[in-house]
Amino acid sequence: MSATPGGADTKNAGARMGFKPGSVIQELGWDEDVDDELRVQIEDTIDADMVDADYGNVVDAVILWWRDEDGDLVDALMDSLTDLAAGGVVWLLTPKVGRPNAVDAADVTEAAPVAGLAVTTTPEVSRDWTATRLAAPKSASR
Repeated sequence: MSATPGGADTKNAGARMGFKPGSVIQELGWDEDVDDELRVQIEDTIDADMVDADYGNVVDAVILWWRDEDGDLVDALMDSLTDLAAGGVVWLLTPKVGRPNAVDAADVTEAAPVAGLAVTTTPEVSRDWTATRLAAPKSASR
C-alpha cells in the first residue's frame, strides 16, 4: 500500500518535503532503524546521495533522525544548523507514537524555539517516522 486516495503517495516524499534535483541534503542521526525507503525517495528526488556531518560545506536542508534516547534535542537542533544555508530547513524525523523511542510532540515544540527554530508542518512521509519541518532563523547570517 504505497499510495492512498487523494494524493498521499509516499513514493514522492522527497518532493513533498520540498526537495528538488540538485538539492544538497545533510543527514544526521542515521542508525540501522531509519526508514530506508524514505532515504531512497529523498535521494531519488535530489538525484544524489545525502551528505553526512563531515561534508563541510553549505547544505539546503538537514534530515535529523532523532529518538527519545538520543540525548538533548536542543543541542542536536543547534548542531543541525552548522552547515545549513540561510532559508534552509531542518526536517526532524522521530519515531511515531507507539513505536520504540517515540519522542513526545511537546518535547519538539519546546525544543525548537530554544534552538531558534519554528515548527511549520508535519506531512505524512513515512509509515514509522513523523516528519516535522523546522524553519531556520531568517535573520541568521552565515
